Amino acid sequence: MLEVKTNSVYLKKDNLKKINPTGILVLEDGSFFKGHGFGFEGTMTGEVCFNTSITGYQEIITDPSYAGQIINFTFPHIGNVGTNNDDHESDKIWTRGVIFNSEISNPSNYRALKHLDNWLKKNKIVGITGLDTRSLTNFIRDKGAPKGTISFSKKGKFNINKLTNLSIKWSGLKNLDLAEKVTTKKNYKWAGFKTWKKESRFLKNKIKSFKVVAIDYGIKKNILRYFSDFKCEVNIVSCKTSAIKILKMKPDGIFLSNGPGDPAATGKYAIEIIKKLIKEEIPIFGICLGHQILALALGAKTKKMKLGHRGANHPVKNLIKSNVEITSQNHGFEIIKESLPKNIEVTHKSLFDNCVEGIRLKNKPVFSVQYHPESNPGPQDSVYLFQEFINNMKKNAKKKRS
Repeated sequence: MLEVKTNSVYLKKDNLKKINPTGILVLEDGSFFKGHGFGFEGTMTGEVCFNTSITGYQEIITDPSYAGQIINFTFPHIGNVGTNNDDHESDKIWTRGVIFNSEISNPSNYRALKHLDNWLKKNKIVGITGLDTRSLTNFIRDKGAPKGTISFSKKGKFNINKLTNLSIKWSGLKNLDLAEKVTTKKNYKWAGFKTWKKESRFLKNKIKSFKVVAIDYGIKKNILRYFSDFKCEVNIVSCKTSAIKILKMKPDGIFLSNGPGDPAATGKYAIEIIKKLIKEEIPIFGICLGHQILALALGAKTKKMKLGHRGANHPVKNLIKSNVEITSQNHGFEIIKESLPKNIEVTHKSLFDNCVEGIRLKNKPVFSVQYHPESNPGPQDSVYLFQEFINNMKKNAKKKRS
């Protein structure tokens, strides 16, 4: 029977009786969890977090916002739909590692092209299965998201002290600018694919009513697909593109994307760019990291959270409409509410911890949300936010003509 040690507490895993431990997770305090390695054979260090979603593991793993992180999936059965070529949220995968409770299921889905284990190997992602993921989740909830090192060796030999030191020496996400690493290296125009439909898969948008420039801090493809659904032409630019270059593209609206890392670190160059764009009276819409950087540009402050929000079942109250939206979230930093200037209105708040989930500028068409209205994976309660952005662009265009 396999033993898992966490601060001198041993947790036994019956399902791994006959499996030699070939995988290990070692945390910065020396705690470790042993299991069965899968995916890419190697060692990676990152922040250990947990995600409570029960669907969409491929979209989660390929989300650039998980750069620098090791994901502990709380849902026990992962891999049952395999992997395909349609559900990638980015062309390159930035996740450091994955942790599952049970052995990877054999795929049983008409869209499956590759077994999850083989897909992880191909993309060089280290994984462990057979851990008590509930215990690890409780550990994170009690002590906060720790730095950790995940390792897979077929020989099953691990140097705990060496792996602990790797975890300790890693810088962590605080003060780390990851947007500059995951952003596009070359500006490009989105091909126009819409969101996936069972009958037609990805159709192309042929009507381009509005021109949106998206600043890429780690943008998800499904955001771009939703813009196509709403008949927008989208030009994606790198996160350090100057305001002058963005304005030369004559956008009807500007989008600030999601992304990984500390918003304050990214803000060292992003804040001045956004300040100049706000002055131009162009509609602006931000999501996740874009929401946080917008707040910084408006004079607010951000801080690192103990746990963060990661899952597809997070209740958020819309303070304008007085209703509740179930949202998909992935963030480890938040806006400090008390730091918000008086010209900013809080539009949404988390019903878990009252975290600021949405803001808008009172005198300009500028707004943002912390969560993911493009909801991939997750509910679609908040898709209306894309329409609000469209409405702002319509009003602004009408104002220019008058």
